[in-house]
Amino acid sequence: MKTLFVTSEIAPWVKTGGLGDVAGALPQALRQAGCDLRVLAPRYPALQKAFPNAEHLAHLPSLGGQLPAADLYAAQHADGLPFLLLDCPQLFDRPGNPYLGPEGIDWLDNHLRFGLLSRVAARLAGDATPLDWRPDILHCHDWQTALAPYYLRFYEKGGAASVLTIHNLAFQGIFPPQVLDELGLLASDWHIDGVEYYSQLSFLKAGLRHADRLTTVSPTYAREIQTTAEGMGLSGLLRSRAAELTGILNGIDTTIWNPASDSHLAATYDREHLDAKRKNKAALQRQFGLPERSDCPLFAVVSRLTSQKGLDLVAAAGDLLAALPAQLVVLGNGDKTLEAAFRKLAERHPQHIAVTIGFDEALAHHIEAGADCFLMPSRFEPCGLNQMYSLAYGTPPLVRATGGLADTVIDADSGALGNGFVFSETTPAALMHTVRRAAEAWRDPKRWRQLQMAAMAGDYSWRVPAARYLDLYRTLQRQ
Repeated sequence: MKTLFVTSEIAPWVKTGGLGDVAGALPQALRQAGCDLRVLAPRYPALQKAFPNAEHLAHLPSLGGQLPAADLYAAQHADGLPFLLLDCPQLFDRPGNPYLGPEGIDWLDNHLRFGLLSRVAARLAGDATPLDWRPDILHCHDWQTALAPYYLRFYEKGGAASVLTIHNLAFQGIFPPQVLDELGLLASDWHIDGVEYYSQLSFLKAGLRHADRLTTVSPTYAREIQTTAEGMGLSGLLRSRAAELTGILNGIDTTIWNPASDSHLAATYDREHLDAKRKNKAALQRQFGLPERSDCPLFAVVSRLTSQKGLDLVAAAGDLLAALPAQLVVLGNGDKTLEAAFRKLAERHPQHIAVTIGFDEALAHHIEAGADCFLMPSRFEPCGLNQMYSLAYGTPPLVRATGGLADTVIDADSGALGNGFVFSETTPAALMHTVRRAAEAWRDPKRWRQLQMAAMAGDYSWRVPAARYLDLYRTLQRQ
């Protein structure tokens, strides 16, 4: 089974969110399950630095429109994972993250940057590939590569079957209609069954219509996006393709997120040695400048500070949380109003609330291990990874029942073997009611230990998801 895995970011080198984490871990899990896989990604500065001895494979002339010529390089990670790096300095050799310049604004030519990535992916998956290796499956991810199934269907002969994974339907790759010519698309493709989306061009819509199979990153999210409320204007199209749409829950990289071997921690631990977790709580309190209290629960947030993540609910409930009494640590950045709200909370309650604006990978590990309970009150959450990190670290998550959160967290009061806390209404009062339930459970050491043991008993690795993707690939190969 040969698979070309196409992504705009890949951890640890280029990452803005869950897509980078998935692209960093799933390909290796697929290879370990027997898949002959290559990862195609732009040759960003971070990847140039990571693979300075990459081998030049082919020159790719312009493939239409204003898409520039490019070159293809081969590299291999120390763990054996092979990369195909798309080199086009005028598009990819830039500072900033993959999508934004240093000032935080979208690059104006993002349609060309990711149009080129999609177009090259389609060429490599078709009969005209310049490589000796041609995939059976073209696996694309999010809007940045969603034009690839379209190009493959209409511009390449032969070719692989295509899969498009939706990591977040809210990001759709929307551009003005004049970029149609720049991308080498025909005017005849400008219609409701092509790339047109409310008088704009949508990369994602093109992929949703023309990929052979669609997946999302959790079963619940696959159902949610077919509703008008959660479908972001694409629910009708998604319902029409329901037979080809599958929800496969993400996994996590358990070589990185494992409390028994995590080098970031003050003390490592496992299910049989949970008492060592207390050392991580004390270390985390010291790191955030909070009193080292063992008599109150420590809640935590690691997140983009946005309304999608429900962090406005946490900010609104912060005074009540501090008065329980409880402590709260926050790591993240995003909406400036929310950043200011959390700073003010910390100023009002310096003994109970501490905030770090920004992101720090090591600190994120400290928080997962040191917190008692992890907060994820998202309005929508395609999958979520932090709740699985928390479960693996014996830090029961408190979540809203949506997307992958609903698929992974079982409420402690549900009558089943709970591993966390779940609420439904998107209000500060509903969140605070659940925070109080969690604090009450924390004050019962026996009950809390049962929650921790249930959480840490789960398998959150990529083993099962990778097997499901391979089954999907085999189904396509037989067609």
